[in-house]
Amino acid sequence: MEHVAVVVPARDEEQLVGRCLDALQVARRAARLARPDLTVDLVLVLDRCTDGTRTVALGHRDLRLVELGAGRAGAARAAGVCDALARSAAPERGTWVASTDADSAVPEGWILEQVRLADAGADVVVGTVRPDPAELTASQLAAWRATRVRGRPNGHVHGANLGVRADAYLRAGGFPDLPEHEDVDLVAALVRDGARVVATDACDVLTSGRLVGRTPGGYAGYLRSRFGSPEDQAESA
Repeated sequence: MEHVAVVVPARDEEQLVGRCLDALQVARRAARLARPDLTVDLVLVLDRCTDGTRTVALGHRDLRLVELGAGRAGAARAAGVCDALARSAAPERGTWVASTDADSAVPEGWILEQVRLADAGADVVVGTVRPDPAELTASQLAAWRATRVRGRPNGHVHGANLGVRADAYLRAGGFPDLPEHEDVDLVAALVRDGARVVATDACDVLTSGRLVGRTPGGYAGYLRSRFGSPEDQAESA
């Protein structure tokens, strides 16, 4: 790979976007140190933000902002990728599109691991996420941990930890303009197109453990439906 474009959609994430961008800056520095030939762009898509997300983002260097009023995660991710690819001089086959979320924090080796898997032949990398334990009750966290076995990634698709080769992304039609599950639909289209998908838990991404998210479902909806709210647990106790 020659170039990595990291795309992050954000909608009213004033409280968490700083953590997200700090983590991405660390991951980018690590990638540059290990691979001086690799260029890495960070693109934050401000989608119908009404809080201070933009102000927080302006405090970060080497970050490109794309402003949008769609209010849909699919449209935001697609707009970020479109901007990133339009500005890149690297060939599509040598360009990697990495996706995370504004309420998430990637580990230091996140970019490097995706590039390593891409260089080994992956067209798509599906990574794991873990909820912030500070936002879960002890019983919720224990129930979540019981679903995970280290070294055996579950293959679930998360926009917070996803990567795809640019040429494969374009052939599959890109992120669909949906309010949620645009990541799942994209990977399904990639599979139909014959893309090689690699699931990994080598670089878990920390994501918000909130039970009410920015979309009707999403990861917050999954946590709520799978592990219940504290009120639900109190009623069943």
